[in-house]
Amino acid sequence: MAALFDLDGVVFDTERQYTVYWQQVGLRYHPTLTDFAQRIKGRTLVEIFQAYFDGQMEAQAEISRGLVDFESRMHYDYIPGVEAFLDELRRHGVPRAVVTSSNRAKMACVYRARPELTTHFDAILVAEDLGRSKPHPDGYLRAAERLGVAPERCVVFEDSFTGLEAGRRAGGAVVGLATTNPAEAIADRCDRVIDDFRTFTVGDMVSLLQTINRR
Repeated sequence: MAALFDLDGVVFDTERQYTVYWQQVGLRYHPTLTDFAQRIKGRTLVEIFQAYFDGQMEAQAEISRGLVDFESRMHYDYIPGVEAFLDELRRHGVPRAVVTSSNRAKMACVYRARPELTTHFDAILVAEDLGRSKPHPDGYLRAAERLGVAPERCVVFEDSFTGLEAGRRAGGAVVGLATTNPAEAIADRCDRVIDDFRTFTVGDMVSLLQTINRR
């Protein structure tokens, strides 16, 4: 058994901050797309540029500079209960990995703010490691391989629609965090919905895997 985590909206309470930044980008460059910030969740910066700023090199450079500055000033507060849950996983010998669409430049900001993050996980896979990003399952499949655990023995923790789909396609159990989208919006995309990690345990992971493996 292994636990695979998205980063933003799952380990860190950052999605609302990103929504502010990307909504401002959307208003400037794509004012007709009122849900721009929602559309780009779970995508790498390269994919965002390909989809919405193809060939617009000046815009890409400006957005990149703005994002680096924004991420350097962000608050990387933990989702309630996640540190205790990660400690419980470690005590039970359950391997843990992060699978995030964030690139190495952003992760440098994360490590400066939270240098202890690397002690919580056995592997951290970032945008440059993923191949195809979410909703493709590549990142979660690679993380399972890195940890030496079959994908169907993994529990994926996600918050975005694209991330939940990636977890499902990877073949294990999927727990949806109602941090970015309402619980009712993600309920049919995962095997269980939680608000945070304060009441979720290793025993819950075991029960969830047993349930889906009986299907």
